[in-house]
Amino acid sequence: MLKSLKVKNFILIDSLEISFPAGLVIITGETGAGKSILLGAISLLTGGKADASSVGPLSDTCVVEGEFDCSGDAALESVFAGLDLPWDGGNIIIRRVVSTTGRSRCFICDEPVSKDDLSAIASRLVDIHSQHQTLKLSDPTFRLSVLDAYAGASQLKGECERLWKQLQADRRSLAETEEKLARLAMERDFNELMFKQLDDARLREGELEELEQEQKILANAEEIKLSLIKAGQLLEGEEVSMTASLKEVSKTLSRIAPFVPAADSLSERIDSIKAELDDIHSEISSLEESTDVSQERLEAVEARMSLLYSLLSKHSVRTEAELIAKRDALSSALFDSDELQQRRDSLARGIDALQKELDKVSSALHSKRADAAVPFAAAITKSLQDLSLKGARFDVKLESIPQGASGSDAVLFTFSATGSNLQDVSKCSSGGELSRIMLSVKDLMARYTAMPTLIFDEIDTGISGSVADALGSMICRMGEDMQVFAITHLPQVAAKGSAHLLVTKEIAQGRAVSYIKQLDREDRIKEIARMLSGSVITPQAMANAESLLNSQARK
Repeated sequence: MLKSLKVKNFILIDSLEISFPAGLVIITGETGAGKSILLGAISLLTGGKADASSVGPLSDTCVVEGEFDCSGDAALESVFAGLDLPWDGGNIIIRRVVSTTGRSRCFICDEPVSKDDLSAIASRLVDIHSQHQTLKLSDPTFRLSVLDAYAGASQLKGECERLWKQLQADRRSLAETEEKLARLAMERDFNELMFKQLDDARLREGELEELEQEQKILANAEEIKLSLIKAGQLLEGEEVSMTASLKEVSKTLSRIAPFVPAADSLSERIDSIKAELDDIHSEISSLEESTDVSQERLEAVEARMSLLYSLLSKHSVRTEAELIAKRDALSSALFDSDELQQRRDSLARGIDALQKELDKVSSALHSKRADAAVPFAAAITKSLQDLSLKGARFDVKLESIPQGASGSDAVLFTFSATGSNLQDVSKCSSGGELSRIMLSVKDLMARYTAMPTLIFDEIDTGISGSVADALGSMICRMGEDMQVFAITHLPQVAAKGSAHLLVTKEIAQGRAVSYIKQLDREDRIKEIARMLSGSVITPQAMANAESLLNSQARK
């Protein structure tokens, strides 16, 4: 419910702070006093359009702030959690700030929010019922939601929506999977051939560099072998080898070492040279022996190199590592095809199971709606007859439609003011009839659903007498289940409810300013008397007004 409202610099309202009780709250005032301005301020809190004309003359901005008590509303608490907004036990403060540029800012519990988020949340808090809202009777979604609320089918409908969304998501996944499989099937033969070539190549990183080195040796093997033989022969000498000569030199130097100390050092150096030459000779011999003059091996190496060069060029890469990555990617693609087939089969089985479950829930939902349609129509018919449409008849028809998130039903509201030849309400009803039908629907919904604060904006326009009294009684009854604001010009309606607010307009400092105050009993009698008799309040009007209030108090 709306606990309080603060308004600053909004059109004709300079400053307003007012608290509201639960139940039915009556709002009256002379034409042009500012009742619509008050409604516009509340509309801003619900995400209504804001423009520069909303800003009064006192500053560059106007501010509207409403405090709501939403404790116990688990669904709304879940919405707040999804938007990461503080819940604070359900005490919610909504603020809208509008500047002279026409731009506005929205806040919920002091957290900035988008206008769309504000509208989504505020729609759960306030429902402003004006005459144009009868257009909702033509809305298939509205008609269905009304019947479902009466039938107590909300849980089933939620399950139906959940299954439908899951079914649609799985169908999209299946379509995507089948598309991928079709694409892979077209590429599979080519991918298998490419993978086989790379896999058969037994690729190894660094192999090409090794082969290139080996190929150089094999291509020049004869020259290498002859050079190594010659080098070995030169070290051995024709008669005496170089190492034997160095050994003899070392001995000679050793004999004179006792006389020439430096000779000993020279002898040691000669020994080191001799040892190094022995190692060199040994390695030359090993190289010569290992050098294989093999035309067959050369051809094998060059064939392997040619294969690797061909694969590198074919796949537009430069190294064996990149070729190996290509091979592994092709392997994964081929493996993915098997995985996708398994996923496709799993999705298809899941879709079949979901469809069966959805069919079952849709059937149960249809049964609930069918069972509720007759008593719902009877309740609306009785309500309309109470509103002086004595011969009226209202009916509900269920029509089969393709299965969707709300099941397989469409709801049609039909009406006849005479009780015969029923037609779609949007095609056969006058404005006054539509208004009473909508009021009857909301009266019924108030008993079966946790509706938000409901504001009736002069719904009684064009009616009077007993109809006005019946309408007032209906609104008053709705106030027993929820908070209701009724902006009215009818004294029969104004006498209903437990609280009465009066909107007035006065001239202050050369301009019009609107005010609002809550009336006590005496002021309320005067206001109802004014509504009965006009600007001149007669004793008879005062007595009639008091009688209206007393009769309401006795009910």
